[in-house]
Amino acid sequence: MCGIFAYLNYHVPRSRREILETLIKGLQRLEYRGYDSAGVGIDGGNDKNWENNARQIHLIKKSGKVKVLEDAIEKQDSIDLDIEFDVHLGIAHTRWATHGVPNSLNSHPHRSDKKNEFIVIHNGIITNYKDLRKFLESKGYEFESETDTESIAKLVKYMYDNREDDISFATLVERVIQQLEGAFALVLKSVHYPGEAVCTRRGGPLLIGVRSEHRLSTDHIPVLYHSANCKVDDKSSESKSNAKDKSSCSLPRADSTTCLFPMEEKAVEYYFASDASAVIEHTNQVIFLEDDDVAAVVDGKLSIHRIKRRAGDHPARAIQTLQLELQQIMKGNFSSFMQKEIFEQPESVLNTMRGRINFDEHTVILGGLQDHIKEILRCRRLILIACGTSFHAGVATRQVLEELTELPVMVELASDFLDRNTPVFRDDVCFFLSQSGETADTLMALRYCKERGALTVGITNTVGSSISRETDCGVHINAGPEIGVASTKAYTSQFISLVMFALLMCEDRISMQERRKEIIRGLKALPDLIKEVLTLDEEIQKLASELYQQKSVLIMGRGYHYATCLEGALKIKEITYMHSEGILAGELKHGPLALVDKLMPVIMVIMRDHTYTKCQNALQQVVARQGRPVVICDRDDYETIKSVNRVIRVPHSVDCLQGILSVIPLQLLSFHLAVLRGFDVDCPRNLAKSVTVE
Repeated sequence: MCGIFAYLNYHVPRSRREILETLIKGLQRLEYRGYDSAGVGIDGGNDKNWENNARQIHLIKKSGKVKVLEDAIEKQDSIDLDIEFDVHLGIAHTRWATHGVPNSLNSHPHRSDKKNEFIVIHNGIITNYKDLRKFLESKGYEFESETDTESIAKLVKYMYDNREDDISFATLVERVIQQLEGAFALVLKSVHYPGEAVCTRRGGPLLIGVRSEHRLSTDHIPVLYHSANCKVDDKSSESKSNAKDKSSCSLPRADSTTCLFPMEEKAVEYYFASDASAVIEHTNQVIFLEDDDVAAVVDGKLSIHRIKRRAGDHPARAIQTLQLELQQIMKGNFSSFMQKEIFEQPESVLNTMRGRINFDEHTVILGGLQDHIKEILRCRRLILIACGTSFHAGVATRQVLEELTELPVMVELASDFLDRNTPVFRDDVCFFLSQSGETADTLMALRYCKERGALTVGITNTVGSSISRETDCGVHINAGPEIGVASTKAYTSQFISLVMFALLMCEDRISMQERRKEIIRGLKALPDLIKEVLTLDEEIQKLASELYQQKSVLIMGRGYHYATCLEGALKIKEITYMHSEGILAGELKHGPLALVDKLMPVIMVIMRDHTYTKCQNALQQVVARQGRPVVICDRDDYETIKSVNRVIRVPHSVDCLQGILSVIPLQLLSFHLAVLRGFDVDCPRNLAKSVTVE
C-alpha cells in the first residue's frame, strides 16, 4: 500500500540536494507497492546554520508518479538546494488513496497547521478518525484534506498545545497513539524538536536502517517502558542517576545499555522505511519494530519505548542483517519486474527446496517446523488461510495435503474466515500464507486463531514480517524479492513449500513411501521442466496478439488444475483489466456453458491425470457449442492435440506438481496481453503489492 521512507543524517554533512535525492530514490524503490501521489517534507530556510533552518518545514506534494514530484523539486525557487546540513530529518511518502481522491492536498506528509509545526507520514487506516476530527474541529483546529491521516497531525498539535510541561517528542507520540484506533505506521517530524525523529507502528510494517562508519554501542536495543529522552552527554556514563529525571537515559552505562549510537564518533545515518527494498542500497543493518513500539532518535541516539509491558514481550530489538542484494530488486535485462520474476522461477523453486530435500535419501527437513512437528502430527485438521494468489496456492495443494496427511484440509479466504467467526479449536493447525507477511486480513485471522489456542504456521517470503514473527513456527519460501504487483514466483514457491510439508507429514508411513519417492523425483526435475515451459514465450506472445482486443476470457480445468484456472484468471484481471473467470470444468453445465459461443475466448487446462476423461468430456461440450478453445496439455497428449486447433504443450510431471508447469503459460499470457494493451505491467491501476489495510 502506501510507502514510507525517511532519512536522518546526524553529523554526516549532506546538501539539501543530496537529501532530496536520497528521499526520491527511497520512494522509487517503493513504487512497486502501488500509489497515486507522493510528497516530501524537509527543513526550510536558507540559513547556513542547520538549527535555524530546522525551525521551519517545507512541504512538496504532487499527485501522480514520483517523477512528477522530482520535477516539482527542481522547480522550487524558495529553497537553496546547495545548503549543507550537519543534522537533518527528511520524510517522504507514496500514497495509495483510501480517504479522499488522489491530489496534492490529500497526499502526505500531512501538517498540523499552516505553520507546519508537526508533519506526519502514515501507512494504514485510522478507523476512529471521524470522532477525532469532530473533537479537534470543536477545539478550533481547521482541516484542509479529506484524509484520516490529517487527524493524527492535528492531534499531535493539540497534545503539544495542551502539555503540562516540557515533554519529549517520544512521550508526545505515545500519548497520541493511545487515542488512535485502526492500523498505522507513522514517522513524525517537528519544528519544536529539530533534528529528532519519532516513528511507531501498529499493524503496519516499519523498519529502521542504521549506517555508521564506527562501531555501534549495542546490537540489541532494550525496550524502555518509560519515555526516555535519551539526551546523554559525554560525561553521563560517569554520572549517577538522578531521581528527578527518571525519563532520562543519564544512568550509569546508559550509553551502551539503553540507546544505540556510534561509539568513537557521533556520525550516524538512520533510514526509516515500510519496506527493506528502500534501505538496502544504503545499509543491510536494520531493526524491525513491533506493534506499539515508539522509536525515537534524539541527538543521534536511537531508543525504543513502549507504554505497557505485556506477557511474552521481547525485552530488546535486535539489529538484523538483511540477506538482500541490490541487484535482486533491479530489472536487469528484462522490460519489467513481472517478466523478470516469471523467468526467475527455475532458480526460485530451487532455492525454496535448497537444503530442505535430500533427493538421494528421499528425506525432507523444514527447520522452521522442527520444534513443533510432533504437535502438528497430532492435529485433527489443517486450515490454510490466505488472500489472492496465496489463497490459490492453498487450493492448488489441498488435494496432495489431504492425500499425504489423511487429514481434512480447509482452504479459507482470510476476509471471509473472519466474517463468519469460523470455529477454530486447540487441535487445529492453521497455516497463514502471505508473500509480504503483512497482509492485513491474514494477520487478523492469525490473531483470531491464536486467541483460540490453535497452532499457527507462517508461510511467507519476508524475513522479519509480522506474520513470520507472530506465528508459532513457519517456512520461509526463499523466492527472493518480488517487486511486481502481480505475484508469480511467490505462488510457485508457496506451492512447493506446502508440498514439502505434506511430504514431511507422511515420512513414517510405509504405505506412502512409493508416492513420496515419486513426488520427490518430480521436485528434483522441476527446475529443468520450468525452463522448458519458458521456451514457449514466443508462442504465447503470438497467442496474446490474437486475444488482446477481446473483452473477456474463460479459463477451465478441474482437479489439480482448478487452482491454475483461478490463478491464471486473476493474473489476467490484475494487469490486463480484461474480464476473466476461472471455472471448475465440473460446473460447466450448471451455468458457465451459457457463455460459450464462437466469439468467447476459452482456455482449457487438460492434463493426463485422474480427471483426464472428465476434462475431455468438457472439451467436447465446448466444441459442440462452436467454442474454439486453446488447450494447455501434456506435450505427448496426441488425442487432445488432434481434437483442437490451438494447443500449448507443456512437459509432463507428477500429477500434484503439474499445476506449476501449467500456470506459467498463463503468467506469460497475462504479461504479453498487458504489454499489447499498453498497460504498466508492474503497477496495475487501483492495486497495491502489499495489502496492509482491511
